[in-house]
Amino acid sequence: MWELMAKGGWIMWPIMACSLGAAVLFLERVFHLHRAQIKPDDFLNGIYTIVNRGNTAEAVSICDQTPGPVAHMVRTALLHADEPPVELKQTINKAGLAEIPRLEKNLGGLLTIAQVAPLLGLMGTVVGLIRLFMVMEQHAPLVEIGDLSSGIWQALTTTAVGIAIAVPSFAAYNFLLSRVESITINMEYAAEEIYRFLVYDRTHEDARADETL
Repeated sequence: MWELMAKGGWIMWPIMACSLGAAVLFLERVFHLHRAQIKPDDFLNGIYTIVNRGNTAEAVSICDQTPGPVAHMVRTALLHADEPPVELKQTINKAGLAEIPRLEKNLGGLLTIAQVAPLLGLMGTVVGLIRLFMVMEQHAPLVEIGDLSSGIWQALTTTAVGIAIAVPSFAAYNFLLSRVESITINMEYAAEEIYRFLVYDRTHEDARADETL
């Protein structure tokens, strides 16, 4: 590794910084999205059971203890359950929109690294070629291959390392993006289900209870 750093020249330092940054961003996002993704059906069924028992405060407490945007949206819906249906739907949608930036945090940084790393490698190639031609000019007309090796090494090493960092970074970005889309689908599903429960199902349950009394 240190030999490659030496042969690649100073441009290898920003390239390796990109590598470290990509690894940190990826691991942080993987951990965050793993905690944010829950099974909406199981979670909602538990909330429905508790709310039907008349213990909304406990349901809100469970939402507070559960990580992820689905729980946050359900919590908001429960706290605003007394609002008219139109306003309640708007409140739930606003809560969902507020969660999107949190899910997409640092994804732009990872994509930037995937785009910048090969450009830095290309810059190293250009610098290496400049060194090569300078040596050729200085030693012309008798140029030995050893005189040219440093420039060739720099040109090839920086390009290879830049591409080697860009490819997994871009793959990691798309992987995380697919996780975000999956969580977003769960959010949309949970939003519709909790709205239907609070506006329709719960109302019907209350009406049947009144008829029984």
